[in-house]
Amino acid sequence: MTPAPSRRRPVVGVMGSSTSPYEDLAAPLGRWLASLGVHLLTGAGAGTMAAVSRAFVETQPRAGQAIGIVPADLVAGVAAPRPGYPNPFVEIAVFTHLPLSGIAGTDPRSRNHINILSSDVVIVLPGGEGTRSEAELAVRYGKPAVAHFGDNPVDWSPPEGVPLARTLADVQAFVRAALS
Repeated sequence: MTPAPSRRRPVVGVMGSSTSPYEDLAAPLGRWLASLGVHLLTGAGAGTMAAVSRAFVETQPRAGQAIGIVPADLVAGVAAPRPGYPNPFVEIAVFTHLPLSGIAGTDPRSRNHINILSSDVVIVLPGGEGTRSEAELAVRYGKPAVAHFGDNPVDWSPPEGVPLARTLADVQAFVRAALS
């Protein structure tokens, strides 16, 4: 008997602040992604990453899992998980040896490459230099990406090729089109 071909569940990467949760954007987005039946991928940290993951895992029923890509600190040359990672809502933690983030987020020693390359579509919420670098990597790697800042001030603009969605409905339309 030949097994039926399996369809891989899509992975939606949500990138955003490691300090501010931006609940007004992250919680509705996490609930919607859970209802969509996709896997959620984040950088496994606090702030937006925890907020979207919490909303995702608390939504029932759901089929997807909350995946977190965990950065490392180098202690005497040995990679060790960064304190506070993964946040308690990550169900599948992928531990890396990669220490760089923030302004060095496009450096090959940043987990941001894994975040983007593992995602079928990327949603960029407000964040700092690390989030900006993830948006830049999405363009570099040809991943469909959309930014959604709501009414929150962000001191950088999405790179060319990353549209700015004004509403959750705009994000939903973008994601559905990218996954079809």
